[in-house]
Amino acid sequence: MEIPSENSGSPLRIIAVHGGAGFHARSQLSDAEIKKALRMSCARALTVLTRGEKALQGVVEAITVLEDEECLNAGYGSNLTLSGNVECDASVMDGNTGDFGAVGAVRGVKNPVALAHEVLQHSRLPDPLGRIPPLLLVSAGAEDFARIRGLTCPPESMIAPRATLEWQKWKALLEDAQAATTQASTLAPISCAGGLRDRQDTVGAVVLDGASLTAAGVSSGGLLLKHPGRIGEAAIYGAGCWATPHIACSVSGAGEYITRTALARIVCEAVEAAGDDRDTHSILNTILGEQFHRACLQRGETSPQAGVLLLVKELDDDGHQKPRLWCAFTTESMAIGYASSSSPKPSAMILRRPARTSGTSASVYIAALPLHH
Repeated sequence: MEIPSENSGSPLRIIAVHGGAGFHARSQLSDAEIKKALRMSCARALTVLTRGEKALQGVVEAITVLEDEECLNAGYGSNLTLSGNVECDASVMDGNTGDFGAVGAVRGVKNPVALAHEVLQHSRLPDPLGRIPPLLLVSAGAEDFARIRGLTCPPESMIAPRATLEWQKWKALLEDAQAATTQASTLAPISCAGGLRDRQDTVGAVVLDGASLTAAGVSSGGLLLKHPGRIGEAAIYGAGCWATPHIACSVSGAGEYITRTALARIVCEAVEAAGDDRDTHSILNTILGEQFHRACLQRGETSPQAGVLLLVKELDDDGHQKPRLWCAFTTESMAIGYASSSSPKPSAMILRRPARTSGTSASVYIAALPLHH
């Protein structure tokens, strides 16, 4: 069933993107760069959706733009591994069919989200021997799959100057810390302004198309100085993105903890299970501020890092379906952008959470975002 735009009989189309949950320095130049990328992403995806493309293609188009921007940790400009290379993860999910495709630890692929989409499309093809198609391809196998489809590029072309400078700085700090272990029995974590783990933001998108179908996706260069071959939540089923006929979710943050909790999936399932009388704000606060926080504390992590972008088909006071966009995060900040067919000029912003408070639950910033402005 199509959802009409306000004051128009045409179907409503929505694109929302994020530039990651993590740490965004308070800089006019940096803010402007990120916001420009988010607006470009929304504009490209909305153009595609207006032409009649489905939600899944809108997600791919939106994330492709984000992957091409050096200021974001996905595709070109990604964080470098311990060995100084770019290895990317990405996944997409079709809310109408539940189809999913992902790639992990891929090198020399300009747009990992396009490759994840190819994995999803491949899973829809009948196999002559009835073999089960993959959900996820990684490393060399994924790169061979990309090469056949003309999606490869020289691996070194993915390494951006900014990422190289960050890698050099933190690699030197790591080597100094490791050298110090020869004189100490234990190694204390490095303490430095603008911490290493702040630089882990993942990009993603959620979409509602003209046929009221949803899709979600996510793409990431992963942790700075990660071990080669490491795969984060952006490639894992249920962790980095999730979509059903009624909801779409894209997640960013500390991949290992997000993966352990299957964060994108549990958020969506909790919202759907609550029914028409749901309190989405309360659900997000419970999952991020209590459940996710508790899971992190059990493993010694006192500063849980996660961000959620959520598009939900809710009911208005007259019982009509009305999509609503939510953003929630426990990190210092989260960059988001969105646009719709009723308000086609993209909005982009960097939301910043107030200072942390002590207690048994994490401080969560939650906002319902206006889709008509």
